Amino acid sequence: MKSFPQNIQGVLFDLDGTLLDSAVDLHAALKVQCEEMDVAVPPFETVREVVSRGTRSILRCAFPDLDEADLLTLVPRYLELYEAMMADQTRPFDGVDELLAVIEAQGLAWGIVTNKPGFLTDGLVERIGWAARAAAVVSGDTLPVKKPDPAPVLLACERAGLDPSRCLFVGDDHRDVLAGDAAGLYTVAVRWGYLDGGDPQQWNADLVLEHPAELTALLRRQQVTA
Repeated sequence: MKSFPQNIQGVLFDLDGTLLDSAVDLHAALKVQCEEMDVAVPPFETVREVVSRGTRSILRCAFPDLDEADLLTLVPRYLELYEAMMADQTRPFDGVDELLAVIEAQGLAWGIVTNKPGFLTDGLVERIGWAARAAAVVSGDTLPVKKPDPAPVLLACERAGLDPSRCLFVGDDHRDVLAGDAAGLYTVAVRWGYLDGGDPQQWNADLVLEHPAELTALLRRQQVTA
């Protein structure tokens, strides 16, 4: 486990399940697709748990018996439906707005590293109002690899002008911890997200938090030196 870094320069975040509670819109898009195909809509909680795994896992909740090739044929329509409604009910988790405000007030940079496709990431970040605020946004198709590979995290550090050893990486999935740790960042696992059915205490993160306010308090206590 790493020690909490001194003289922090910035904080990188996963997007869905960490900064944004997007599961309602992801489920709503699936609901429409199920209705179009006259298929039973899976429960919200079933879908919420797998959100971090991506589109195919979400679709698998409704179409468990399809082979992989047939499931892939449903992806374009699902993404079309989701893109149209992806900011309808998606909101920052309670405490996230204050956390980002404190980061900015201290002169720190913050950015996003997500496995979400770029066209969805960019559109959602724009609609939420963060496009001009994030120092770096790296999506699942920005590079040939994505989390848990550390390359997207390192790219975000490079684009934001950050030293990885002076940064935090915050996420709600084991892959976030793996990627952040391999990139040399201090890793923070969060319990308020989707968790992919896992237990953050088992992920070997440097810190596990229950609420964004806990990270806000930690950052407020730091003496920040650029």
